[in-house]
Amino acid sequence: MEAEDAVRQAYEAYYRRLVTQVFGLVGDLAEAEDAVHEAFARVLSSPRSFLRADDAERWLRVAALNVARTRYRRRWLFDRLVRSGRVEATPAAAPGVSGDRVALVAALRQLARPTREAVVLHHLADLSVAEVAATLGVPVGTVKARLARGRAALATFLSDDAAVALPEGVRHA
Repeated sequence: MEAEDAVRQAYEAYYRRLVTQVFGLVGDLAEAEDAVHEAFARVLSSPRSFLRADDAERWLRVAALNVARTRYRRRWLFDRLVRSGRVEATPAAAPGVSGDRVALVAALRQLARPTREAVVLHHLADLSVAEVAATLGVPVGTVKARLARGRAALATFLSDDAAVALPEGVRHA
């Protein structure tokens, strides 16, 4: 019963934040929810490593990120269609999400996956550069480079010409 209680508490504390973070990575709310649910299911099927983790939210974030990465590889063709402009993300595709948020996610989807992961974890998940590096398993300098590239690209994608502002909670460079 200890594992179930710990998972229940973690779910109540972290679910919404994790879904927001994964949504920033994948651009699909249902997909983000599924990835986070699968991360929690993994905890229930093998709770020992989760219960021993120093940081439960980080453990879940890494698990959800791994699920999202796997799904991302499987959805390669769809992502390619979105990037080519043949399929477009619209506000109707994400009910309950503002148009600015949809525009931001569309812009994030244009970034290379490693760059997008660093930007989302730092700016949407509000992790420090060191925490992003630890989560992704890369050096701090790599994270800094990815953030600089990501911010420059997003500035272009979300320029005044596009008439889109960054949503609340996303910091400018």
